[in-house]
Amino acid sequence: MENNNSITHVILTGGVGSRLWPLSRKSQPKQYLDIFDGKSLFEMTVERNRNIADKVMVVGNIDNCHLSRKVLEKSNTEYIDIIESTPRNTAAAIAFAAFASNPEDILIVTPSDHIIEEMEHYEEAIKEAVEKASKGYIVTFGIVPTKPETGYGYIERRGDTVLSFREKPNQVTATDFIAKGNFLWNSGMFCFKAGVLLEELKAFHPEVYEKAKITWDTNINGNLALDLSLEIPSISIDYAVMERSKKIKVVSSKFGWSDLGSFESVYDYLVTIGHAVDKNGNMVIGTNNYTAFIGLKDTIFVYTDTANLILKKELSQDVKSVYNKLERENPGLLD
Repeated sequence: MENNNSITHVILTGGVGSRLWPLSRKSQPKQYLDIFDGKSLFEMTVERNRNIADKVMVVGNIDNCHLSRKVLEKSNTEYIDIIESTPRNTAAAIAFAAFASNPEDILIVTPSDHIIEEMEHYEEAIKEAVEKASKGYIVTFGIVPTKPETGYGYIERRGDTVLSFREKPNQVTATDFIAKGNFLWNSGMFCFKAGVLLEELKAFHPEVYEKAKITWDTNINGNLALDLSLEIPSISIDYAVMERSKKIKVVSSKFGWSDLGSFESVYDYLVTIGHAVDKNGNMVIGTNNYTAFIGLKDTIFVYTDTANLILKKELSQDVKSVYNKLERENPGLLD
């Protein structure tokens, strides 16, 4: 890729994937599960960007950094490891990556738990984003929506100009967005020069900037101190920078994309790669034991050694309430 700036792929691995409990646990979050074509989502994320970037940087936490290391060592990938002692949301995580870089370096920031398909479209979008980033813009990737999805945030745009960021809509609003035709799914992927992002963060959320800088300046081999980390406000990069800065551009992207944030999206993906469903649309995940469904449609049975989950596909978002209840009543089942 023609560019004078060094390009770093920053992988954010902080999420727990609570809507995919009991498959996803604190000790084995969804990005490390090998249920997707025998590879983990994290491994697929590393591979997909291997030809695009000069360097790899992983922003993870104390609980999962060994899982990332296992994958990266397997493929002999050198990387810069940033290890948070406590999760502080995406503004801090991205600030650490920027502090660890030269101001002119271009960072491509991606989550570690998304499925991306149609690589030629993906590479086109990355190329366009790198071009805009080298001109001093902060670029967000918007996905051309395929349906009125309520599980994603949206970007309203005119050309590559962002008019507004919208929270996850209800069904009526989502349908309205699709009808208007200038709304994109917010993918949570970004591209920018490290120095530009830090300038904007300093302008719009000086407290996150200052506290993250103090924490970064005392890092030991990428490990960040707990007491200093706890001082950093826990807010998203969208709220801290994206919704406020005048330097934002959006790349309208046509690659296949899903954040696999719920069992419904996992189901839809697994169907596309040939995972078995019975004639009533019922699916088993996590075991090869013979399982029969009687009188049920579009039901997902999720098996693990210590907990099982049975759900109607369309109620996938409600898994979070089970997770929250267990957090209070039986937290051992989340580990």
